[in-house]
Amino acid sequence: LLRCFALVYAAAVRCRNLLYHFGVLRSHAVKIPVISIGNITTGGTGKTPLVIWLCRYLSKKQIRCAVLTRGYKTTAGEMSDEPALLAKSCPGVQVVVNPDRVAGAEKAIRDYQPQVLVLDDGFQHRRIQRDLNIVAIDATCPFGYDKMLPAGLLREPLSELKRADAAIITRFDLADAQQASQIEQRIMELAGPIPVARAVHRHTHATLTNGQPLPLEKLRTMKLFIYCGIGNPQAFMNCLMQDGITIVGSCFFNDHHDYTMQDVKSIAAQARHSGADMAVCTQKDWVKTAVFCRQIETISFGAMAMELDFAANAEAIENLIDKIIEK
Repeated sequence: LLRCFALVYAAAVRCRNLLYHFGVLRSHAVKIPVISIGNITTGGTGKTPLVIWLCRYLSKKQIRCAVLTRGYKTTAGEMSDEPALLAKSCPGVQVVVNPDRVAGAEKAIRDYQPQVLVLDDGFQHRRIQRDLNIVAIDATCPFGYDKMLPAGLLREPLSELKRADAAIITRFDLADAQQASQIEQRIMELAGPIPVARAVHRHTHATLTNGQPLPLEKLRTMKLFIYCGIGNPQAFMNCLMQDGITIVGSCFFNDHHDYTMQDVKSIAAQARHSGADMAVCTQKDWVKTAVFCRQIETISFGAMAMELDFAANAEAIENLIDKIIEK
């Protein structure tokens, strides 16, 4: 039954892409360079850490940028978890939330005068022309089981990877060397000879409710309960285990879960029952839960700080970005 729905969805996506290809649907050009960060599968592929890395890279080059994001389950101007995390992680970078990203681009250019626009989750958003298309591919589930939604996780056919200018394999350390090589080879077969980089997500510390950092060395001596509402919760758990963290329990919610005080009380109760010393979540979840966590006295709460770190071929990605900003 899911495959039947997937066939209908695939036909609609192919039709839409053909309309853009032949110019029936028009892409809007903007006055400044646009760099898109996106993916071809649904779920957490590490786009947000990649957007943060890109904004910080541009800032180091003294390039003013603004991020365009649709904001999941928001209206224009509202801040949800991911936009709020972007704004907090990239001081000085304007984050414009608008489901209509053409209007968002116009607002960003008019109000903030950026030199570059960063299009968050923009691979399928073809109404804005972009100068660089970077696709994030999660090594733990790179090609969405080769099936379109809802039978698999593909947002569009794999053949559309030919629109990508570069690919970054995220969480590549969670795949063995042979798997990572096979992923890279298949990307090249689908997209052509584009630069392919490898990146990992590294936890650096935990941030407590009082804002103080707790180093990994201390966390490795503790028993942790984890909770999150992200697209790939298993990857979060695996990454913590690779860091040498002892996990005694977990609670997973749907992606972009809208937390309540009752949710956090339940998490605290589960954490105590499992014998945990502390309950931790992702930075994205912390945006929505910190205000509640500060009211809980029965167990400590914290957020795992994470950064994207390139392991191979970062120079090729940086060279592409440099060519765009030097135009």
